[in-house]
Amino acid sequence: MEHYLDNAATTKPCEAAKRAMIRCVEENYGNPSSLHRKGLDAQHEVDNARRIIAKALGCKPQEILFTSGATESNNLALRGTAARYGKWRKKIVVSGVEHASVKQTLRYLRTEGFDITEVMPRTDGLFYAEDFLNVVDKNTCLVSIMLVNNENGYRLPVEQVFRSVKRSFPDVITHCDGVQGFLKIPFRVRTLQADLISISGHKVHGIKGVGALYQKQGVLLNPILFGGHQENGVRPGTESVPLIASFGAAVETLFPTLDDRFAYVSDLKKRLIALLQSMRELEIQDIPGASPYVLNISLLGYRSETVMHFLEKRDIFLSSGSACSKGASSGVLEAFGANDVQVDSTLRISFSSENQEEDLLALRQGLEEAQHTLLHK
Repeated sequence: MEHYLDNAATTKPCEAAKRAMIRCVEENYGNPSSLHRKGLDAQHEVDNARRIIAKALGCKPQEILFTSGATESNNLALRGTAARYGKWRKKIVVSGVEHASVKQTLRYLRTEGFDITEVMPRTDGLFYAEDFLNVVDKNTCLVSIMLVNNENGYRLPVEQVFRSVKRSFPDVITHCDGVQGFLKIPFRVRTLQADLISISGHKVHGIKGVGALYQKQGVLLNPILFGGHQENGVRPGTESVPLIASFGAAVETLFPTLDDRFAYVSDLKKRLIALLQSMRELEIQDIPGASPYVLNISLLGYRSETVMHFLEKRDIFLSSGSACSKGASSGVLEAFGANDVQVDSTLRISFSSENQEEDLLALRQGLEEAQHTLLHK
């Protein structure tokens, strides 16, 4: 029996997503830009998915742009905003614990003359809205903050930051990487005060290769790709109808059960913490108010990659951090105050509502076996 606990990296596609993809591959395979019936059928699939996702976010369908994934959505949000609004306002404010697709994009924008100001957690490991507001000024064109950190589940104070920024600097564009929060924790675009929100299909039981960007009506973006007039001319290229339909089907399946799944996963996390608390040389980084979908632990004295592969042989799958870092430290945990020993032995456990008690018990047993089998570093 497999025990999959790496859902922050990707989720298993749900049946509805798979059926939608196959339907579009076999039946509605036309180009949505074609004017004949096959094209119109394909366009209907795209429009339907757009309506479903807009309903889940609490926005208008025309405010949803489809992309190839959250990495492209983040690139489009940051580079599109910088190109549109950054001619005279060259400052961008961002949290210091963002995903690589944000960090690397900002590294590029720095070479284009932008001043990138990173806000770090305080010594207590928490972010405070006033720390962001204190560095925003009339030269700022963009503030970008992720909703939930992908490595430790910490929920950043996005609502408080964006509300205070908009109150003092209404022209500043606000962007949120919502990938680890979408359909996992309750939020709506209006309460977030976000102008732009990035989301991903494969994090919510859809198929890999599709994402979306919420673009508030009235907020303008310069495209970063050039071609046709698809997606309001902001994201050209023939839409991947099977992937978009799968995204919509997954959202339609999950959205009505958001609260129930949140409660279920919260209970799972509490039970796992109770199971692990008595283990020697194991630290649990349980952050107050964090997403229940992510838990970070450190098996002190054992390299995380070694433990991860030990568990893999027992069909227990988790990660040592962000999948995009390929096992290398991203610097995020250090920013939250973790020391070298903790970082070197960190393991990320990430849940879905498909996980059960058996997964928790298998993980506890696997970790105990690792301690008795592996050489202590």
